[in-house]
Amino acid sequence: MNSATRQELFACLKTVNPNPTTELEYQSSFELLIAVLLSAQATDKSVNLATRKLFAVADTPRKMLMLGEERLLDFIKSIGLFKTKAKNILATCRILEQQYNGEVPRTREQLEQLPGVGRKTANVVLNTAFGEPTIAVDTHIFRVANRTGLARGKSVLEVELKLLKVVPKAYRHDAHHWLILHGRYVCKARKPECNRCVIYHLCEYKDKTA
Repeated sequence: MNSATRQELFACLKTVNPNPTTELEYQSSFELLIAVLLSAQATDKSVNLATRKLFAVADTPRKMLMLGEERLLDFIKSIGLFKTKAKNILATCRILEQQYNGEVPRTREQLEQLPGVGRKTANVVLNTAFGEPTIAVDTHIFRVANRTGLARGKSVLEVELKLLKVVPKAYRHDAHHWLILHGRYVCKARKPECNRCVIYHLCEYKDKTA
């Protein structure tokens, strides 16, 4: 895919969704961090159902620690891997309190040192909470990037690094959200809905459904 086609691709995505953002509900960088930690192998909808009640009583690291593991488990037990996630959340909150005065750090290196936080989670927080032009490649973005020809790669990291090189600068900040939403609702894994795809005419996927 050449640069002109990439430019047109993102222009089309912007036309249908001028201000894309995460579907996770949050009011602060801390709430976003916790929501993203909970979202691994879980839907945003299930996370939001849990965090609406959780954040009403624990919206800071200190309050989360005061809640304790047993009560935290009650709030998130409907989410997959909830026991492991609870331990990671509380361990992360201790570090935030002890090392960062209760604030979420703003560098990738610091974020990735928090329990349960990998590169993808760090990228989401950096982009959505702090406005950094990062791209968090999940299964949806990996699929869309490879299918369309936008940035083909055999690994998540390879696709991420390619996207950072080829996405036009004007679209880089929002690229993550456009691609994940497109993969979630249009370019689906089993059967992409090509009949309602705004970038159909630009896509290089050989097995289009329409």
